[in-house]
Amino acid sequence: MTDELDPPVRDLADIPAVEVISRAAVMLMSSAAEKLGLAEETPNSGAGVDLDEARRVITALAGLVTASVEYLGPHAGPIREGLQALQRAFREASSVPDAPGTGPGEKYTGPVF
Repeated sequence: MTDELDPPVRDLADIPAVEVISRAAVMLMSSAAEKLGLAEETPNSGAGVDLDEARRVITALAGLVTASVEYLGPHAGPIREGLQALQRAFREASSVPDAPGTGPGEKYTGPVF
């Protein structure tokens, strides 16, 4: 017997690719924001900041966005803007910022200033 409060479970095969890609991008963005300390009550307070982990997640996000931009349609712009905001936040959080073009994901997106 199922609980009427439980939302119906969707079969992954029934979910459009753009939705799967968008959800993955949002998960990566959320993870990067957490690792940059942007989700804290006082952002950039240093608590919970892990730049090494943030670099990895941002680079994965950049690869996903670059590889799938042609399929994202109207979702591409906001996702790219979110990625660039995370790349800039990473640069600001770094005590020694990477040279332009060498920051997280910039080998896929190009330099972010």
